[in-house]
Parts: sequence; structure tokens; C-alpha cells
Amino acid sequence: MKLFLAKEEGKKKSEAKETRMDFEKSSVSIKDDTEMADDDTAQNPESSLKLNSDSDSSDSEDEAEQTQQLRALESDLSTNPSNYDAHVLYIKLLRIRGEIEKLREARENMNVLFPLTPAMWVEWAKDEASLLNDSDSESVEKLYERGISEYLSIPLWREYLNYVLQHDPKVCDSSVDGISKARNLFERAVTAAALHVAQGSQIWDAYTQFEQSILQTIDQSDIQAKEKQVQRIQSIFYRQLSIPFANMKSTLLAYKAWEVEQGNSLDAESDNVDGISSRVASSYRKAEEMYDARAHLEEHITRQGISESERYQHFMGYLDFEKSFGDPARVQSLYERAITDFPVSSDLWLDYTRYLDKTLKAGNVVKDVYSRATRNCPWVGELWVRYLLCLEHGLASEKEISAAFEKSVQCTFSTLEEYLDLFLTRVDGLRRRISSARGDDVLNYSLIRESFQQATDYLSPHLKNTDGLLRLHAYWACLELKLNNNLTAARGVWGSLLKTCGSMLEAWQDYIGMEIALGHINEARAIYKRWYSKRFSGTGSEDICHAWLRFEREFGTLDDLDHAVQKVMPRLEELRLFRLVQESKSLTEVTDQREQPLKETAREKRKSGSIAIDEQSPAKRQKSTQNQKKLHEKENTRGLKLAEANDGKLVKDTYSSKTRLYTDQCTAFVSNLNIRAIDEDLKLFFSDVGGVTAIRILHDKFTGKSRGLAYVDFKDEEHLAPALAKNKQMLLGKKLCITRSNPKRGKRESGALTTSEHDTNQSGIEGSSASKESVEISKGSSVAPQVPHSRKHFESIQLKGKNTFAVPRNFKPLGWNTSKPGTKKEEDEKPKSNDEFRKMFMKS
Repeated sequence: MKLFLAKEEGKKKSEAKETRMDFEKSSVSIKDDTEMADDDTAQNPESSLKLNSDSDSSDSEDEAEQTQQLRALESDLSTNPSNYDAHVLYIKLLRIRGEIEKLREARENMNVLFPLTPAMWVEWAKDEASLLNDSDSESVEKLYERGISEYLSIPLWREYLNYVLQHDPKVCDSSVDGISKARNLFERAVTAAALHVAQGSQIWDAYTQFEQSILQTIDQSDIQAKEKQVQRIQSIFYRQLSIPFANMKSTLLAYKAWEVEQGNSLDAESDNVDGISSRVASSYRKAEEMYDARAHLEEHITRQGISESERYQHFMGYLDFEKSFGDPARVQSLYERAITDFPVSSDLWLDYTRYLDKTLKAGNVVKDVYSRATRNCPWVGELWVRYLLCLEHGLASEKEISAAFEKSVQCTFSTLEEYLDLFLTRVDGLRRRISSARGDDVLNYSLIRESFQQATDYLSPHLKNTDGLLRLHAYWACLELKLNNNLTAARGVWGSLLKTCGSMLEAWQDYIGMEIALGHINEARAIYKRWYSKRFSGTGSEDICHAWLRFEREFGTLDDLDHAVQKVMPRLEELRLFRLVQESKSLTEVTDQREQPLKETAREKRKSGSIAIDEQSPAKRQKSTQNQKKLHEKENTRGLKLAEANDGKLVKDTYSSKTRLYTDQCTAFVSNLNIRAIDEDLKLFFSDVGGVTAIRILHDKFTGKSRGLAYVDFKDEEHLAPALAKNKQMLLGKKLCITRSNPKRGKRESGALTTSEHDTNQSGIEGSSASKESVEISKGSSVAPQVPHSRKHFESIQLKGKNTFAVPRNFKPLGWNTSKPGTKKEEDEKPKSNDEFRKMFMKS
């Protein structure tokens, strides 16, 4: 249930204060209205009937409105009993209407869920006291007892003491039992509030006044009883003067005045310690010094007009100050004062309980603080966990611990891990007590199983495939095996976990680990056979296959290993191909994302370039066109230059900033490669040859895509020769072309690169000889350059039209001479057409 999740103590106090003030205001208002009505009736008797009629009408309307509000609040509390504000308003309306039975029931229901503030306890006790006789004072005293157990409140203690002194018959009669009862109550009060620096002296003053009143009742002739009572009063004064309070000087003056009454000669008007005993004077001076050291801290926490956060920080600083002196009583008293002002501060309760665990270890005081902490902050799982541990330290009964645990699981925590920690703490305690219990204290193991089952039912839907749920089931299986000696139950625990978390790799590993630890090799092997075919995230599926092979190597026979290999290897190959497909898809997506902005940029450049060309002069436009064609030719030869220029030179990978030195002494050049192929594919392709030392797939510099070219280095010629023999074999749907890498034989005389090494129409190393043809220019004649490729290919091409696109850019057109314009040879200076070139070829 949700308790105090949005409540502040200031809100609770304000609600209670408003309740009390509204009740008083309503009472005063009703009284004033009645008196005014009586005066008007006496002055004007004729209008008395009309006034009474209006008053009855107004009262009936108010009563109807209150009845409607009560019904709405009752409906709200029935559906949401943890609504703190609704409880306060409901009690307020019931007090106004005077419905005593419903009011008493409403207060009880609220106190079941919430601690009541000291003001609410005083209000409740006074309401009950007004309905009872003095002979029935015990029921009211029980209310006060419940109130002082919630918070440290000096006003509540004073009300309690005053009620007992005024309404308890035995105390009023000054009987022996009555006096003893009052003294015991005062001792409890000073124990709880004596160290309250700001208000503690009020309890001490009431105590001394009570004892002085007893002294007045003693017969003057009973000297022994009188002396005994005088000593008791002196003892109370001495104790009070040794404790630092805010008004220590007034206490000293009161003590001196009382001593004067007893016939001692003291200066009752002086606030010094002259005339009193040295022991009392020494204690007083020490207490005065202690108060002076704390005066500024007390001023900070009691100052009006500061924010709650500032007050809280002042309290924490004050606590650090008291802890430095090492007095647990004073520290605990200050914690209680802070709790009263900040009852729903979980950090404060946690700090308080940690201090008590460190100093007091265990006991009723610590248990009481934990009980109050869980009532004020039930949404903090750590408080419940430490409460259960406190009960176990205090040797509490199973009934008490079970009751606290049942309350805790009904609360609403902020995280599921808090629930898990709570369940595990409960099981830890049961395990310890079952292991160490003797005789009648022996607990049944079924309690542990019920706790585990309860935790599983609650947490499984929320912690599926998490380490927390695995931890819970692993602990459960361990206890079933070791504490309950039930292997079948332990296997059942793992089986139930795998039904809901079958895709969790660690669950299978821990299950198999248990079987191996028990020496059940066949059972572990059976789990591997169930396990290896499942798909897991990441590399989990591959890890399972390798784990099975490792298991068979360590525990199985040779036949078991062979069987595992037959099962695992196809599975690994299937996983490898699946991963390749996934990686290619992801690479395609990444490439598309990279190309998109490049395409847009290129489109914008073309657009802006076309605009710029339109604005250029014809001469500049022609020059720009020539530059673009040169750039295009340079880009077309870039790939071949990179592919063949690595003989003893530095080659830089497209995706890496590392530069490595490669040689082509034993290197195969692979072309027509599938662009989706990766290094692993080539390594697997040459696995039957062996000797592969390095694989380099060439990628486009701008797009990052594979260019379908690769270099494969081998150890020596013995491995390279069979690799070259795999020429024209298929890989990923494409026929590979494999040749020896030798860039030096691919260079032209003019310095340009050739594609002979990459020509798929050649085979082996003989294909490189066909690439030695070069473009030759006839000496001494105007002959067009020969075609640097197969003549058969060019003989089938017919040049038609008058296009001049084939004019070489690096040479002057044929027929060009140095004659100046205007001469007879000016017509020859024009570029020749294709027909003219064809005639020239035919003549030659």
C-alpha cells in the first residue's frame, strides 16, 4: 500500500492544527451567533420567530452539506485507505458533528496506517477524558501511552503528567500507590526528555513541584519522613543542575530559594554558585559550559522563519557535533527531536538506525526505533530489511518476524530490487535458524519454499531475463539440494526458470554447472543437447557450441566429442552465414546513409557548376570542360594504381589510419570478387590451400564499398601455386579471377598503368604478356596512333559522322602546322573529322 509517499510532517501538523483551530472557531462562531440571537430576541421580541426560522434553515443546510462531505470521504477512504488528508478531514467533520463512535473508529483506523502527531494524540485524549469519569482514567492513560511511543514531545508528556496528577484517584489522594505511580511516570518522563536542551527543564520543574507538594503533606512531627523527602528533592535539583538547559540560571535561583526555605543561608537573589556544595557547583559549571558550546546550535534549529531544508541541515550539523563527544544518550535524544520535526525523512531514519546498530547493536530500544521507522517510512525497503535483521539479532519469535515480513511485502517500494532484497533477507534468516535450531525451535523447510514461491510469483513477471531472478532461483536450487537434500526439487527449480527465461545464457550455464559439480556428466550432456540449437543475443549461440566442445574434451569420450562436432559444426556455419547477412545489411544501411549526403552535395555542386558555366565565356567554358575530363580519367585509373603499386611500397587501408608495408613476392591478386565478401570468406575459400598470412580487400575511398579486388599473401610458393590453380572457381555466386600479383610487368613504356593483370580473359601469369602493347607514334610521318588493344575489337567498330571527340588532348591535331592565320594552309589547321581519320588509316 502507498503510505506517506507525498506527505510532509509540516503538512500533517498543519492539518491537525487546522482541525483544532477550525473546531474552536466553529464553537466560538456558534456561541457568538447564539448570544447575538438572544440579544436580538430580547430587544425585539416580535422578530424572534423569524430569526429562529432563519437559524433553523441555515443549520439544516450546513448539516446537509456536512453529511454529503462525510459520505464522499467515506467512499474515498473505502477505495483508498492510505489517503492521509481524507483521514484528517473525516475526523475533523466527525468532531464538529459530535458523532463519538464514528470519531473513535475513524481515529483507530487512521492510526493503524499512520502515526498520529502529538497534537492529534492530545486532542484525542482530551475528547475521551471529557466523556469519562475519573474512575475510568485508564483508557485515557492508554491513549497517552500510545502517543508518547510515537514521537518525543514535551507538551504531550506534560499533558499526560497533568492528567494523571489531576484525574487518577490514587494520585489525588496521595496514597502510597498513587505517589509511587506518579514518581515512576516522572522518572520515565525525565529519562525520555531530560536531555532536551530547549524544553527538558519543564519536565524537571514539574517533577520538583510534585515532590515539594508531597513534602507539604508530611506531618511536621514525622522528622525522618520529612528529611527523606528533602533529600529526594535535593537529589532532583542536583540532577537537573548537572544537565545543560536553556534556562539553567532560573533553575539555580529556584534551588537557592528552596534551600532558604529549608533554613539554609544562601543568597537567593544571586545567580552564582556561592554557598552551594562544591560537588553541585562543579556539575553546574560543567553543564553551563556544555550549554554555551551548544547555544548557537540550539538557536539554529529553533529559529523561526527559516525553511525546512535549512532546519534539517542544522539538525544534521548538530548531530555531528554531539557524535564527536561520544555520548549515545545525548545523540539519541537529539535524533528523537529531529524525528519529531521530520518524521517522513527516510534519510534521517536510516542514519538514526545505522547509529543505533553501531552503538547499541540490539535490544528493545533498537527494535522500537525500527518499528517506528517502518511506520513512518514504509516505502523504504532498506528499513524493512534491517528491521528483520534486528529482530533476528534480538532472538525474536518466528511469529513476530513473520508478522513484520508480511507487513513489509504489502508496502510499495520504488524499485523491484528492494523487493528482491527483502525476500532474500527473509530466506537468509530462515536458513540460519533452521541450520542452528534445536529441540522445539526447529523450523520446517516448507517456510523457505513458501517464501521462494511467493517471491517468484511476484517478481517473475517484472524481472524476466534479469540477473536478479537468476540469483533467486540459483539460491533456491542450492537450498533444495544442500539443506533439503532434494535433487529432484532442485532440478525442478531450474526447469521452471528456463521455461520463463529460456533465452538467458547464464541460466543454462548455472544449471549445467550444478550437474557437473555433482558429477552428473550424462545429465549435463543432455542439457547441452537441448541448449545448443537455441538462439541467443550477441555471440551467445557460438559460445554455447564452443562450451559443449570444451565440455566433451574435458569430460567425454572420443565418440562423445565426435558426436558433438557433428552437431556443432553445421550450427556454427549456419550462425556464421546468418551473421554475414546481418552485417551486410547493416553495412548497406550505413553506406546508404553515407552516400545520401554525398549525392545531395554532388547534386548541389552540379547545379551550381552548371550555373557558373553558363556565366563563363566560351574560352573558359572549353578549358573547364577539358579539366573535368582530365579529372574523370584520373579517377578511372585510381583503382588500378592502388591495386598494382603495392610492390614494396606503403599501402594504406581505407578504413584504418594504419600504414603497412606489403610485398608481392608470394601474393595472389583476386578480382571479380563479390562486394559483400569479407576477409573471413577469402580465408575460408583458401583454407584447403593454407599458408594465408594476410588478406587485403580494396575499398572505395569515398563510399567505403568494396571494389571487388583483393590481395592475398601466402607464406611461400608452395602455397601460392595451388591458390592460383583455384582460378575461375565460384565464391558467393561469382567466378573469381586469381593471378599472381606483379605490378612491375603491368607498366607501359609511357608510364601509364595497364589492366593486363586484371584481364579476366587471360589465365595464369601468361596473361600479363598481352598487356605490353603500348601506343606508338610514327616517326617522321603524320600517322594516327594505333589502338592499344585487340585489333579484332576495333575492326568491328565503324567511326561515323564528323565528331571530333577522339582528338588526342596531349597532341596537336594531325595536319597542324605553324603557319600564321590567313595563309593558304589555314584550312588544315582545323581538327580532322572521323571520316578524314578513317581515310588516313586506310592509306597507311
